Amino acid sequence: MDAADRTAETPEAYMDGTAGFRTDLYAGKGSLMTHAESIELFKELGVKFTPELKSPSVSMPYEGEYTQAMYAQQMIDEYKKAGVPPSDVFAQSFNLEDVLYWIENEPEFGKQAVYLDNSYRDSGWSPESETSWRHSMTELKEMGVNYIAPPLWVLVKLDGDRMVPSLYAERAKEAGLKIISWTAERSGFLTGGGGWYFQTVKDQIDNEGDVFELMHVLHKDVGIVGLFSDWPATTTYYANCFGLK
Repeated sequence: MDAADRTAETPEAYMDGTAGFRTDLYAGKGSLMTHAESIELFKELGVKFTPELKSPSVSMPYEGEYTQAMYAQQMIDEYKKAGVPPSDVFAQSFNLEDVLYWIENEPEFGKQAVYLDNSYRDSGWSPESETSWRHSMTELKEMGVNYIAPPLWVLVKLDGDRMVPSLYAERAKEAGLKIISWTAERSGFLTGGGGWYFQTVKDQIDNEGDVFELMHVLHKDVGIVGLFSDWPATTTYYANCFGLK
């Protein structure tokens, strides 16, 4: 799990940001890999690729020469060098400009580039208010974006005691955008409403089985094509029940 203690005063404390009951049990013997090395490992395992171009922790262009575009291109170049088919790569970024760069400059990879939408951070933003969104779903589609990926709560709301698709989800489907969401199994125990990831449906979240209720709405009603999870056993169990891949 990607996490950090941002209040830490030492590198060791900064790295100790994950909840112990999640991933630390097997974290003591890990080896840091380069991105290129991870590509070779995943090729051996026969899986596809979902790399995220993280926001730089330094000002760009770095040292006056290394630009954001060069950074975005470098990630794609490592897949090309490794001979990975573009159809196996779902490059993603929270920075829409990165996604648009891939669409323009690496169109085969850009077809599956994923825009991780964090516009929910904007003041006054709501999944039920189109005027609060940075871009309409139609505008994103016209830009060439094919995949959009908001957090779980953005895609659902309550209709009485039922979880149903949000306006955001409905508009994304109408525009022809494919939807991926994040992140299942990051909320800890669900007996108290599920926290941040379940905020729009928290009144109906009171037991661990409710994660399957949410997944079912996302699958059957929202029509997502992918779901990130910190504990894939749960999503795998659901997918196996419905023959999903």
